[in-house]
Amino acid sequence: MLLAFIISLLLTLLIMPFFIRFMRQKQFGQVTREEGPAWHQAKSGTPTMGGVVFIFAICLSLLLTMLFNQKSLAYLWVIMLALVFFAGIGYLDDFLKIFKQQNEGLSSKQKFLLQLLGSALMLVLFNVFDLQVHLPLPFIGELQQPLILLVFLLIWMTGFSNAFNLTDGLDGLSSGCGIISFLTFAVLAWREGQVAITIACLAIVGGLIGFIAFNVKPAKIFMGDAGSLALGAVLAVISVLLNNPWSLLLVGLIYIIETLSVMIQVTSYKLTKRRVFLMSPIHHHFEMKGWSEWKVDIVFWTVQLLASLLALLVF
Repeated sequence: MLLAFIISLLLTLLIMPFFIRFMRQKQFGQVTREEGPAWHQAKSGTPTMGGVVFIFAICLSLLLTMLFNQKSLAYLWVIMLALVFFAGIGYLDDFLKIFKQQNEGLSSKQKFLLQLLGSALMLVLFNVFDLQVHLPLPFIGELQQPLILLVFLLIWMTGFSNAFNLTDGLDGLSSGCGIISFLTFAVLAWREGQVAITIACLAIVGGLIGFIAFNVKPAKIFMGDAGSLALGAVLAVISVLLNNPWSLLLVGLIYIIETLSVMIQVTSYKLTKRRVFLMSPIHHHFEMKGWSEWKVDIVFWTVQLLASLLALLVF
């Protein structure tokens, strides 16, 4: 089971330096938001789209693992296709940003339509591979109606895909939280006897550990939307495949907090013209309060770790 983890880790560590060098030579770098913290302007030009490398490493490790493990291949295919599809959306968004030399790629409408298509694709794959997924609701029971599942998948996958993307705003923040989240799901899957899902989670953890070596402050590369959109969507897919989507409320707590901070900030400003936070997402609020990036990272990683440990006790 550790084969996928080892392959993904080593491939990411080996390929990433060459990818960083290529991106620097082509001057394909991040364009920092003007409305972000002023000191983040120094990060403009840092290579981005590092997610392409670890997504490639993860998928290759899963394909190689399939040669040695012929059981439950359907789960691996669904997770891998979810990674590739949402990484494709992120890659297109990143490419347009680099091409236009601005911090805006796909419009929110275009991104939403593609995410809707991805959610529908997941439902089709569940049926093609005959995966019995359901939505457990307290006091109601387990719902399996296709329309209800489609609506839920759209909200769940789109929501966590964008939430993970919002978290990817500081060096090492999202990659560190991602390691904790996917490792937690690996344990939950192992408990349920879902070997294939465990393997997929460990492959993702391996890729993220390889990536974070280049992503902690000072970051040599950012994962970009190609990585963040894919990882958030796959967290949602895995929670559904485990027939335990509500576990993601704890396993993905930091991503939810980041999203809520943006929603609160926008709503407050529209209604009262006042801001609740100095800046959103909330990790920027703490930066504006004088916290270093390392302090924000460590505190947020700790909160996510505690929430994940609670998830292992509750679910």
